[in-house]
Amino acid sequence: MNEFDFIRNLKYKRSLNFVGDDCAILPKNSTEDFLISSDALVEEIDFRLDWASPELIGHRALAVSLSDIAAMGGKPTYSIVAIGLPTALWQAKFMDRFYDGWFELASKFEVTLVGGDISRTPAKVFIDSVVIGEVPTGKAILRSGAEAGHSIYVTGPLGGSAAGLRKLVGGERFNPSASDPLIEKHLRPMPQVQIGQQLRKSELVSSMIDLSDGLSSDLAHICRASGVGARIYANDIPFSAELMEFAGSVDVMLDLTLNGGEDFELLFTSPEPDLGSRLALDIFRIGEITPNSGVIELEREGKTELLPPGGFHHF
Repeated sequence: MNEFDFIRNLKYKRSLNFVGDDCAILPKNSTEDFLISSDALVEEIDFRLDWASPELIGHRALAVSLSDIAAMGGKPTYSIVAIGLPTALWQAKFMDRFYDGWFELASKFEVTLVGGDISRTPAKVFIDSVVIGEVPTGKAILRSGAEAGHSIYVTGPLGGSAAGLRKLVGGERFNPSASDPLIEKHLRPMPQVQIGQQLRKSELVSSMIDLSDGLSSDLAHICRASGVGARIYANDIPFSAELMEFAGSVDVMLDLTLNGGEDFELLFTSPEPDLGSRLALDIFRIGEITPNSGVIELEREGKTELLPPGGFHHF
């Protein structure tokens, strides 16, 4: 059982009606709902101190939660951050530098820090990031609205973050004066908040999720919630020139785009077959929803094969 199975079982066992999408949806007033997202970041699992500065870790801690708000078409407003860290990092002013990076990103989206907690840990850093957002009542975009015949879209190139991670594992490091775009994609992701709101306001999007675990896994979440299947066209998946150069082959590039994760682009469906032109948005149609519940297919070089969820799992 992985973490997604556990959450799904807990939801049905305990009748947790507010669980199952990128955020919890709670009523605010007669015209708006709250969106609430919580993300845990653990040293050596989600980041490494020899790869990322405290400023980059602060940026990332907020970015991953903002991406959840974006995935439901919401506007982020407030945040609460809890951090545990060892004494040596406290004395080294880790917290000051962490919040320099955090506030730099928060200012872009007018997010206000309203609380949190600080604790001491024996060795590693632990971060719990909570972001609260708002959306008009009943207008949050869920994972459960995809229907057969709907087109599948992404907001930008995929696989860059996974390639950046491989570079870091291989010994390369972030250089702010001559930044590698793949490493920066991994260490300094930019949540798609504005386009998420544009898509929600269009009322032409039937389901949406952020690409945190990988295209193959996150598409499976939409298909499971909507009771549908999907077909993805390999030739239509967007990727950057830097990714192609790094990958060296189509097979490696395809693995990174399908299973890499942490691109924090948006994956969504729409009954409109040419949504980009209609909304004047630079988005990419990569496939279509099918009636074959739970079956995800990849069409490549004239052949069709099953595409199992292959993204990141903690367990």
